Amino acid sequence: MVYLIYGTENFLLEKELQKILKKEKIEEIAISHYDYTIDSLKTILEDAQTVPFFAEKKAIIVDNATFFNRGKGEEGEYLLLLDYFDHPNEFTHLLFLNHNATIDTTKKISKKLKSIGVIKELTTSSPMSEVEEMLEGYEISKSTIRLLQERVGEDLSLLQEETNKLKLYKYEEKKITEEDVKNLTTVTLDTDIFRFIDYIIQKEKAKAFTMYEEMIKEGEEPIKMIALLASKFRLMYQACELTRLGYSQADISSTLGVHIYPVKLAIQAGLKYDSRVLLSYMKRLSELDISIKTGKIEPVLGLELLLLSV
Repeated sequence: MVYLIYGTENFLLEKELQKILKKEKIEEIAISHYDYTIDSLKTILEDAQTVPFFAEKKAIIVDNATFFNRGKGEEGEYLLLLDYFDHPNEFTHLLFLNHNATIDTTKKISKKLKSIGVIKELTTSSPMSEVEEMLEGYEISKSTIRLLQERVGEDLSLLQEETNKLKLYKYEEKKITEEDVKNLTTVTLDTDIFRFIDYIIQKEKAKAFTMYEEMIKEGEEPIKMIALLASKFRLMYQACELTRLGYSQADISSTLGVHIYPVKLAIQAGLKYDSRVLLSYMKRLSELDISIKTGKIEPVLGLELLLLSV
């Protein structure tokens, strides 16, 4: 059997992968891992064509299977894949993982795979339901789950890391409270950065400085804040411009190579402002970056002067 599973949530990809391996009853000893950024299709398919030695069936997992993406050609070694699809090894389960929001379903290899195997898109419209599943067996209110999401964001991999900490801490009691979430989970800079940007653009100096001081207390470095601000202003500008051109969030995620969650946040934050405003801050942050790198100003002073000038 040949599978292609794709989506931007690594957590969902890994979850589906384990589900397939369990369903097909593949033992750990019979699993081979490849990465298309490192390994050639020729090497992968040579392995796929061999018979397993220590098990009845084997699985070959191919990560970063980007040859299903739009814009990729179908010449050369891709013809080897079409040949394999015509004569797949009955003893091999070939599993392709693609981290894109979309694939090109018009390609010959995509159409052929669909005719002989399974193509599955993995998305979630409700991170809350995924968190509830992660915390199965533990008592936790919906308001506490919302607090967890507010602090950590909606990246399921990060949420899994934080829920694992909570589960370990409350292993005996099996009850997780808001206080537990506040004490044990980490507020990510990525989660709060758009609020920080709002304070800057709206010239709310007091709020911007209060948040800046809170981030410093959390151990964030000014140079990292400057870099993140620059990247988020750029993402807001690009995502909003593409939205105005009619692109969907999934298309923008795929085009920019950015996880769909920060794309969604960038659009929500950026559409409130004129493109020229976003461009002006991108220019100021670029100039600040050059000044820091050439030794004209220290990162702390540079960032604080930026906040004072808003």
